[in-house]
Amino acid sequence: MTTAKASSKSVTRYAALLRGVNVNGITIRSADLKALFAELGFGAVRTVLASGNVLFDAAGSAAALKKQIEGALRERFGYDAWIVLAPQSDLAKSAKAYPFGRDDEAHHPYVVFSADAAVLRELLRDAGSTDSGIERVAPGDGVLYWQCPRGASTDTPVAKLLAKPRYKSSITTRNLRTVEKLVEG
Repeated sequence: MTTAKASSKSVTRYAALLRGVNVNGITIRSADLKALFAELGFGAVRTVLASGNVLFDAAGSAAALKKQIEGALRERFGYDAWIVLAPQSDLAKSAKAYPFGRDDEAHHPYVVFSADAAVLRELLRDAGSTDSGIERVAPGDGVLYWQCPRGASTDTPVAKLLAKPRYKSSITTRNLRTVEKLVEG
């Protein structure tokens, strides 16, 4: 495993959003995840909740860091690992720009992350064509915003769209409250 030593000159606070952990038999303890990121040489490593969220400081390009982290996760934990890697400052902007009601007790607020703008455009196009009337989607800067009824986050047309295997390696979804915790962290 290669290591990345963070230089104090151009260090960025990143959030690694792991896809598919602690579901479907892939269990990674937060302590083990934190240890891996520290072994990779990243600074100020912190896990947030038990759903595959890691904050850390690092220098270098996001693309190189993503590749390094995915490889280390595959090697250490033995699963087909994919992450979305974003500067913490981008998460803050995404959370602040959430376009739907934040205090709507009848709905879940979600943010769909992807590093691939073409995938986000495709999702927006296909989600918009569902026209279910029970959920809403809106584009954001590098994200897709999604609001669905409580208790239906796996059953709606958009939920089924997001679960398609072709998106497995390029998207991950977080509840808005989780995104806000990552911003605070």
